[in-house]
Amino acid sequence: MNHWRPIYTITSNIANALMEIEAARAIVEYTPLPLAVQEKLRRRARIRSTHYSTRIEGNRLTLEEAEQVIEKKSAKFHGRERDVGEVRNYWNALLRVEEWTVKSLPLTEDIIKRLHALVEKGARAKPSPYRDGQNVIRDSVSGGIVYLPPEAKDVPTLMAAMVDWMNIAEKDDIPIPIIAALVHYQFVTVHPYYDGNGRTARLLATFILHRGGYGLNGFFSLEEHHARDLDAYYQALVVHPHHNYYEGRGDVDLTSWIEYFIGLLASVFTIAKQETLQSASEGITVDNDDLRYLDPRIRAVMALFTQNNRITSSDVASTLGLSQRMARVLLKKWVEDGWLKVADSSRRARAYILSEIHC
Repeated sequence: MNHWRPIYTITSNIANALMEIEAARAIVEYTPLPLAVQEKLRRRARIRSTHYSTRIEGNRLTLEEAEQVIEKKSAKFHGRERDVGEVRNYWNALLRVEEWTVKSLPLTEDIIKRLHALVEKGARAKPSPYRDGQNVIRDSVSGGIVYLPPEAKDVPTLMAAMVDWMNIAEKDDIPIPIIAALVHYQFVTVHPYYDGNGRTARLLATFILHRGGYGLNGFFSLEEHHARDLDAYYQALVVHPHHNYYEGRGDVDLTSWIEYFIGLLASVFTIAKQETLQSASEGITVDNDDLRYLDPRIRAVMALFTQNNRITSSDVASTLGLSQRMARVLLKKWVEDGWLKVADSSRRARAYILSEIHC
């Protein structure tokens, strides 16, 4: 168990789906859209990702109620406080994934533990240690064992092997969508925590896709499409008939799971491509050709300077729909890149202006 070498074959279905993904990715990335439209598509995708990923695990809030929780910190639903907390935690975890992507952080066990803590406990929680005992997935109706994950003593080795494999896979130029699929599978198979495994696995897949250049400007929600056909999602994860990890689950051929994941991702990317083209065909164009090739977030922030000479991290967070922490990370990077300058360096009133070259 010191090494994990997933077994799979690149079938014609997988190859065709990968080509569809690349085609959709290129169109979305090179189709200019107004900033307001981009933010609308991105925020809608985040909300749907949050709602549907938590819904898969039994969250009782509707899509509209989940949006209320995200939009209003004071939103409450009597008797469903746990559901409210799950939605808020997932939303914050999704923002943190985007923050880590901007920083180009690698996938490590520390990242995994921090991500699970965000999902389960919230923003201020310490990284979650792996489970210290056996957990069992049972049928909710019959109570029978559906899956028996590996013993707790083997979890650290299996998780380390998964992370090591991903680092090797990236160097070997294995397609990023396949890496995301396999890490998703292995995480839920190892089941390193008593709860929150599914939500964390889906966020890990999102992190890997964004980090590898397949974030699609944040315009897609893979979680929504898992949730819309839960039977297909769960059936795809069952790649071996025996319920015990040690009776074949650890070294089974994963081709069928990859076909499911990559096929679904191709469908989701195609939908995002169609929405992008539809938005672009509505007659709204980018005014400045020079701005068209800038990072969309930079274009959005530059628009703030048409109203004020100075901006703050709060302005950036509000405009881009990010956390304050994420906004500060971006501002620091943009100062280093030379297109912003610090106008007031005090901690409480820190402000930024355009550098001379952009004035």
